Amino acid sequence: MVKDTIIPNHMNIDWHDYTGHVKDKPVREASLPVKAALIGRVGLMLLSCGTGAWRVRSSMNSLSEHLGVTCTANIGLLTIVYTCFDGHKTFTNSLALNNTGVNTSRLDRLERFVKNFPKDGISKSAEQLQSELDGIEQIRGLYTPAMLGLAAAFACAAFTFLLGGGIIEMVCAFIGAGAGNYLRCHLIKRHFTLYLCVISSVALACLAYVASLRLIEMAFPVSRAHEAGYVCAMLFIIPGFPFITSGIDLAKLDMRSGLERLAYAVIIVSTATITGWIMSTVLDLHPADFPELALPSALLLLLRLVAGFIGVFGFSIMFNSPLRIAASAAVIGAIANTLRLELVDLASFPAAAAAFLGALAAGLMASFLMRRFGYPRIAVTVPSTVIMVPGLYLYRAAYNMAEMSLILSANWLVLALLIIMMLPLGLICARIITDRSFRHCT
Repeated sequence: MVKDTIIPNHMNIDWHDYTGHVKDKPVREASLPVKAALIGRVGLMLLSCGTGAWRVRSSMNSLSEHLGVTCTANIGLLTIVYTCFDGHKTFTNSLALNNTGVNTSRLDRLERFVKNFPKDGISKSAEQLQSELDGIEQIRGLYTPAMLGLAAAFACAAFTFLLGGGIIEMVCAFIGAGAGNYLRCHLIKRHFTLYLCVISSVALACLAYVASLRLIEMAFPVSRAHEAGYVCAMLFIIPGFPFITSGIDLAKLDMRSGLERLAYAVIIVSTATITGWIMSTVLDLHPADFPELALPSALLLLLRLVAGFIGVFGFSIMFNSPLRIAASAAVIGAIANTLRLELVDLASFPAAAAAFLGALAAGLMASFLMRRFGYPRIAVTVPSTVIMVPGLYLYRAAYNMAEMSLILSANWLVLALLIIMMLPLGLICARIITDRSFRHCT
């Protein structure tokens, strides 16, 4: 029997066909199509890493300036349409990705490629530069599915504590999130569709949470109130990068990219919450408040710092960050998220206002770190703020909507949306304060 072959819907581009007839000529002396191919490929690779339109366009502009051409680009979530001018000719191209994702390790390498281009790249031939980009494109995942499952397990267990859960909820969320993200990584590796990845991984996370809780109940007398933590087991699915970058793109009036990223994030959240509701109906689960933790204020502050560090570090690993970037983001996230929680508890700040100040603090600290170490700003800011995304509120809004408790659903939804809007707004204000080029509309 002949095995069916899946024909790609997006054809591959052989970029070495666009390196010119003279392979050893410096790229600055190459023809316009050769320069445009290099500019377009770098932009497309940056887009594939999950960064926003403003960052992609800035990098394309930087390369264009040093290659002696002018570039205008219209950027979406998966596509780039751009035109290059050299004073005599124009070259227009349209490029598309077959999928989107997050890869901060590749993003770091690409940003260094663009930054070093005036010194190291301008004298190289197009063939050499395309080969160098081939090497960067080979940066897939730094971590195995098992390691990513473990990262999600630690991140969601920490998330559970920050939301008010105890040790039992944390253990069950650890098992559920680890199993769910392990499956999700395998499905993504095999190029399965977005809906299948989300539905399968969330369903398995809920099942694993309940199964582990039932095993604990067989060994120890515990309350059914611990079932409430099943929501935390599915929080690894939160689309932090598209949520945050959509707000930044909308702030810079990149409406196409911002709206497409927002739609992508809404698709993931909607699919995940509906799947969670179906699993809760099948397993007879009900989201409820966690049993209160009677902890001294000083101990709670310390534990929040530790949980924040672990949670952000786990999410950074899930975004394929190298350990040095993940650790930096974790330190920032621990401080910023603890500040947010303490403002709510001690100063009675509204949750949305506290989220704004937490994101602002994260953005300011990330700007300092970027100037000192050269890390991509977004690789640090998004993981440090994704732990503030109110995934629990979004799920409760969807759950109550499905149960036709519309007033309760509206309350959770409005609170979640206010917080979600404040997170990118805090990062945007930090960027305005620290980045002169971002501050102006040019």
